[in-house]
Amino acid sequence: MTPLDPFDYKEPRCSQCGGENFYYPDGDKPDGAIPVDRIIRKIDALFDKNDYAAAGRILEHWEKEARLLKDRRGELSVQSELMGYYRKTGEKEKGLKSVERGLELVKLLGGEDGVSSATVYLNAATTLKAFGEAERALPLYEKAENIYGARLDENDARRAGLYNNHALALVDLKRYKEAESLYKRALAVMEKAEHGQADAAVTYVNMAHLYETWQNDEEKISACMEKAEELLNTPSLPRNGYYAFVCSKCAPSFGYFGYFLVDEELQKRAKEIYERA
Repeated sequence: MTPLDPFDYKEPRCSQCGGENFYYPDGDKPDGAIPVDRIIRKIDALFDKNDYAAAGRILEHWEKEARLLKDRRGELSVQSELMGYYRKTGEKEKGLKSVERGLELVKLLGGEDGVSSATVYLNAATTLKAFGEAERALPLYEKAENIYGARLDENDARRAGLYNNHALALVDLKRYKEAESLYKRALAVMEKAEHGQADAAVTYVNMAHLYETWQNDEEKISACMEKAEELLNTPSLPRNGYYAFVCSKCAPSFGYFGYFLVDEELQKRAKEIYERA
């Protein structure tokens, strides 16, 4: 059973950091700019409907437009989104090309130590990990963590996403104790975040898989899965597209560990939300 990656749906976005860390070198001004905010709103709406194919067509179209306009900032935002999209679709070659292009754009635009760049490093690392290159991902996770540590509040939800994804890579490399520590740090952040229960549930499910692989500890596995179920049943959690995503991704793990009724219920919830969107 593959551990869960929340960024398969909820992408970290450099464009939302304001782009203040990036600039255009003299003599290389763009001929125009793509409408990044509008593009992201559109693909978010498509993700809420579980229509990934349409989202991919839109992203690939605007990638070409950004290149034609020499709009590097806009292209970087699109490349960051494409990394996540290609993870969803399992297109390794295209995903790795997006990683390389995204990292190239960060260098071309400058500001390699800014929060915007850290977000790109995080998304690139998560894509590398997804395609079996956890070793290559680690230095990018570490760069992102150094920047987030210096520039973000300790309870910023972006830190939890970083810890969770970094831990997944460490599990692949059999560095289990370090992974457990990062999962616990992610939970500490999400406990204080508004509507943080969904992401905390993902982390508990990942921890259950960790304890199976590392220690085969049935007691710890059960405790994690029961806590995840409790969190997903939080009445105040918005029943939106992200909740549907989490339910659909957590459901197979509940089935895998023998919680068949929970598996069925979570799939039902996700289906109903997507049908309403």
